[in-house]
Amino acid sequence: MLSVAASAALLLPLLSGAPPAGADVPVADSLQRQFAAAAERHGVPESVLLAVSYLQSRWDGHAGAPSVTGGYGPMHLTDTATALARSVPHHSEDGEDARGDDSRPARTGAGAAVDPPSPEELPARLRTLERASSLSGIPAEELRSSTAANIEGGAALLAAAQREAGRAPSADPADWYGAVARYSGADDTATAAAYADDVFDVIRTGEARVTDSGQRVALPAAPAVAPDTGQVAALGLRAPARGPVECPTTVACEWIPAPYEEFGDGDYGNHDKADRPVSQKIDYIVVHDTEATWDVTLKLVQDPTYVSWQYSLRSSDGHVAQHLPLKDVGWHAGNWYVNAKSVGLEHEGFLTAPDSWYTEAMYRSSARLVRYLAKRYDIPLDRQHVIGHDNVPGTVTSSIRGMHTDPGPYWDWAHYFRLLGRPLTPSAGPRAGVVTIRPEYGGNRPVYTGCATAGEACAPHGSGAVRLHTAPSADAPLVKDIGLRPGGQDSTTGVNDTGARATTGQSYAVAERRGDWTAIWYLGQKAWFHNPAAEPTAVGARGLVLTPREGLAEVPVYGRAYPEASAYPAGVPVQAVSPLPYRLLAGQTYVVGHKTPGEYYYAPVFDSTNHRVVRGQEEYYQIQFGHRIAFVKAADVRVSQG
Repeated sequence: MLSVAASAALLLPLLSGAPPAGADVPVADSLQRQFAAAAERHGVPESVLLAVSYLQSRWDGHAGAPSVTGGYGPMHLTDTATALARSVPHHSEDGEDARGDDSRPARTGAGAAVDPPSPEELPARLRTLERASSLSGIPAEELRSSTAANIEGGAALLAAAQREAGRAPSADPADWYGAVARYSGADDTATAAAYADDVFDVIRTGEARVTDSGQRVALPAAPAVAPDTGQVAALGLRAPARGPVECPTTVACEWIPAPYEEFGDGDYGNHDKADRPVSQKIDYIVVHDTEATWDVTLKLVQDPTYVSWQYSLRSSDGHVAQHLPLKDVGWHAGNWYVNAKSVGLEHEGFLTAPDSWYTEAMYRSSARLVRYLAKRYDIPLDRQHVIGHDNVPGTVTSSIRGMHTDPGPYWDWAHYFRLLGRPLTPSAGPRAGVVTIRPEYGGNRPVYTGCATAGEACAPHGSGAVRLHTAPSADAPLVKDIGLRPGGQDSTTGVNDTGARATTGQSYAVAERRGDWTAIWYLGQKAWFHNPAAEPTAVGARGLVLTPREGLAEVPVYGRAYPEASAYPAGVPVQAVSPLPYRLLAGQTYVVGHKTPGEYYYAPVFDSTNHRVVRGQEEYYQIQFGHRIAFVKAADVRVSQG
């Protein structure tokens, strides 16, 4: 997780909660007309212009703020030079041990930093705004701040790409496949083709939505459009380094391996050899953001002294790099039990810079990859198994405060699950005993603090999270998290404070309802969130729930599901089954994710010959306990239908 100070240094010049001077004041249907006018002026089919813009920004202007790769406006015209600074990437802060295993020294990645390229060294894909200005004659500042100018600049780039391909302007969208592939900025054929395929999929299926400026934009479906995909071959792009990639054919994926290297004195990096799923079932897909640019991210994962994850995803075009075979274990989640049973996906982005937005191209590519992984390993597509790094529990009490908080409250889980083909819709009535958190992302704008400066309010932004109070009132204190604050202080509105937060897709047992407020069981207490019938922030759900078995006043809660001591063979040190400071009390109910035997992967040394999976008789249930998941022993609880 990027520090507040580092985040401010990196992106403060780019952020603004209000439109910059000279920005458009939207009028009804003006955006649709701007697309039509720019398309006609530059001889680009309107459907092509609209579909390219949808894949970049979903037609949003983001109030003039740039994307994570310095892309501005509906056409994502890039001007990345101003975003460059020395960064502190995701796993480089002191605190969380990315490996999360007591059997060897902690691996935090502390102090790692890579100098970004100079503005002169930036690739062309990160300098498209400069070229759009040259082609259109529109000043750079206007391309950043005016949606009409931005669309005009994007149309000029598409028209230039068509000319440079030696192709005449055409009213037929099918003739523009090569120009669209070039617009992606990708330097390899697979990514350029995947991007163009997505654009033409949007053309065929059509789209319509209300943008962040209140504009309704529509692209009618044109299912008969059949582009000439062979045009990509003439672009002169490189072939990707395919290697042993494990990716769906629907994404552009290349092999950029993380090193497995011994340093001496028992130290090694940056991951562990394994034999999953033969040795252990893969139960989780963990969503991260990188807190660094693409180039910095790739340099770090190739550093044997750093940490590792399975995949990185680029924001500008959805390109995927795989770093580890899926059978091996990455050091990414800060919890060894979760690492051993998960796949980690790092998305180029910054938690505390919400207006540095993720592109639709990356969301779509990520969703395709997750669908592939879920099918391959029989992982349920729900929020008990597709989790954020911020949902991974600390292994023991001392590790809770250091756990990371990405991708944070601005990741659009509802949109992500629609792309996964599992939209978060009600599965029970409004008075159900279980609810799934589901606010309307764009209109749900809780105030967060600390994005740029500690204590100062972040720019207003849509969020998938709701805030949890001790009573059914917005004036009531936020609920406490005794793991984060052992002194019993209240939780805060800090963007990195997960102590009183429930996020889209997470399901909880209902404790009480009063008027427009709903209480859920959360970290051993009632937690209230505003849930008016007219604008609900949760939907009714069904699912298994558990409570302490009869006769028990409380049961311990764990951050990992480790075996009992008698299960460990000679030569494998027994790992303590250490409870967290929380308690699940009699009368409280929590939603069940799945049941699992206690497991521990013993892998403390470079030579994997004697690595062992220890599996016990003790069984656990995973539960949604707070913002993070947790585990309880099956013998301590009884399970029923919620």
